[in-house]
Amino acid sequence: QVQLVESGGGLVQAGNSLRLSCAASGGTFSSYAMGWFRQAPGKEREFVATISWNGGRTYYRGSVKGRFTISRDNAKSTAYLQMNNLKPSDTAVYYCAADPYDVVATTQSEYDYWGQGTQVTVSS
Repeated sequence: QVQLVESGGGLVQAGNSLRLSCAASGGTFSSYAMGWFRQAPGKEREFVATISWNGGRTYYRGSVKGRFTISRDNAKSTAYLQMNNLKPSDTAVYYCAADPYDVVATTQSEYDYWGQGTQVTVSS
């Protein structure tokens, strides 16, 4: 059973940065695509970014392109989401997810394993 644990969330002012981490255990992390999703209050969970097993493919939602960077360290079984120039609209609970089939999808249904989430709050 794959377990995912997110960390790195917090309260920051607009324009600042945060780096989220997602530590995986119990599976073959190096073969999974990894994704980040977020859910703002009163809204549905949405795709943020995804990365293939070797980092060769990445995709982002349009509103975070150029500000967020997804990466991974397979030796550490950890995925990251570097978030720069944060905006109040980025406020949400951020979840990491693992896709054992490396589909590198933007849809939640492709991801079999999910973390508990970490809160990111951006003040104006």
